[in-house]
Amino acid sequence: MSIRKQFAKYVSQNIMGMIGMSLYILADTFFISLAEGAMGITALNLVLPIYSLIFAVGAMIGVGSAIRFKILRARDDAHADRYFSNAVLCALALGMVFVVLGGLFPGQIVALMGGDAQIVAVGTSYTRIFMLFTPFFMWNHICNAFVRNDGNPTVAMAATLGSSLFNIVMDYVLMFPLGMGMAGAALATAVSPIIGIAICSIHFLSKKNTIRFRWTVPSPKLLLQSCQLGISAFIGEISSGVTTIVFNMLILRLAGNIGVAAYGVIANTSLVAISVFNGVAQGAQPLFSDLYGKGERGAVRRVLRMGVLTALVLAVIMVVLSRVGAESIVAVFNSERDEVMASYAVNGLKLYFMGFLFAGFNIVVTGYLSAVESVRWAFTTSIMRGVVAIILCALVLSATLGLNGVWLAFPAAEMVTAVVAVLAVRKSR
Repeated sequence: MSIRKQFAKYVSQNIMGMIGMSLYILADTFFISLAEGAMGITALNLVLPIYSLIFAVGAMIGVGSAIRFKILRARDDAHADRYFSNAVLCALALGMVFVVLGGLFPGQIVALMGGDAQIVAVGTSYTRIFMLFTPFFMWNHICNAFVRNDGNPTVAMAATLGSSLFNIVMDYVLMFPLGMGMAGAALATAVSPIIGIAICSIHFLSKKNTIRFRWTVPSPKLLLQSCQLGISAFIGEISSGVTTIVFNMLILRLAGNIGVAAYGVIANTSLVAISVFNGVAQGAQPLFSDLYGKGERGAVRRVLRMGVLTALVLAVIMVVLSRVGAESIVAVFNSERDEVMASYAVNGLKLYFMGFLFAGFNIVVTGYLSAVESVRWAFTTSIMRGVVAIILCALVLSATLGLNGVWLAFPAAEMVTAVVAVLAVRKSR
């Protein structure tokens, strides 16, 4: 199969899978808006950074270990088999920390994220339930990354879509016919990664599978080697959490709970857009790592050009859709017909989505840098995009432009990061 056809296959299937993953968060937002109104969306948005942290740790371990596996397998190195087992066992150990905290202190966690007494009452059960299932979220990331890198993007896509469809259906069933409210939404989300892992098992049990699990003592050394290549995936996931925390605090001061509810609509909608670019980056990653492991640098650069061009085309489409359909998108989540919330969200959506003209490029380039073991530059671009630039832009622009400055912080931060990303690509060759 030609590189172009492999790229089309891997990227298209990963985009579909990642969109499916993001849709269940939109489903949560939609059903919670119907059941709990603006306060439910606010509670969900305040605990999203916890989700982001869990997903980030799982992505860092899973993607980094899968990259090591792919590169070593391309070189016929027998040590490749060690990375899957180590990833699974280390994720269990780290996941138990979240299980304990979520089981014992869910209300305190919601309050720490900025919730008042009303929000804590709404969000406590939701937080407790999803944190108790943390190891499954991490294992789902690991299984999906390894299945994709073991040459089966179709099963990886099916696992993501299957778990997302289950979540959406059970969201409705548990929240409305069974009347479980926020707890039902959390339970549907918590069980969904188990479905994804079960579908990934189709590959593990097939004759094409080359991944082996062996009981062994977890190795911090192997974990560190994996995390070095997975750091961009970590920051890519955690950046949404960092952005959410910073934006929530600024918006609470500028516009109160209604402003945070408006941002909840924007943040959850933007997750769909981010998922598309993550699909491009993760779809291209096995090709980057395989070709890099074989020493085919020219082919690696061709895949990079295809990835960047694909991301730019998709970004233009998203910006146009956000300008044309902002009112319709916001109306879906505004069950209480709150005019103030709608005005904040519509304006914010149009300004915020401009950032994807640069974000797609940044995400693809960062994925490329990790896949070819350019650890220092992958970390630099990731930390710039996910932490440094977004915090500085949010603080400066909100102080000068108010709420509009908060919305414009994302485009400004991505534009600054794009400059660093271009330099990183040149230096890494």
